[in-house]
Amino acid sequence: MRKITYDRSKCMACRSCEVACAIEHTMSKNLYKALSEKDKPLPRRHLSPSGTACFTVSCFHCEDPICAEACIVSALKKDENGKVICDTAKCIDCGMCIMVCPFGAITISETFIIKCDMCPDRDGSFACIEACPTKALKEKK
Repeated sequence: MRKITYDRSKCMACRSCEVACAIEHTMSKNLYKALSEKDKPLPRRHLSPSGTACFTVSCFHCEDPICAEACIVSALKKDENGKVICDTAKCIDCGMCIMVCPFGAITISETFIIKCDMCPDRDGSFACIEACPTKALKEKK
């Protein structure tokens, strides 16, 4: 399965990964157009500056995802490619997955949870990796 690795020594906290991720999940896929869309852009990757270090937080698509076990409506599941995906039509916003995720990689919108979905609409690289100017994010296959 494809994974995203992070080298915190290269991160300069520019938040380009967050912006690219948010834009990737809009209808227009364009920064300026996305700002006027009904559903505002929301990133699936979050940057957490901490003192002199920076940490990027995103779903690890765990081998045994405890978030999927905790989901009371079975909206989260591991697909055949190893990705932990959310069926947003099933999600009831209960927050159980948020409480059990050891990485803090899941957030909540107005109607469903938000987590890294591995850019399903893209061919090739992930939006966050392409946007990182220092190459702190890389793909590991």
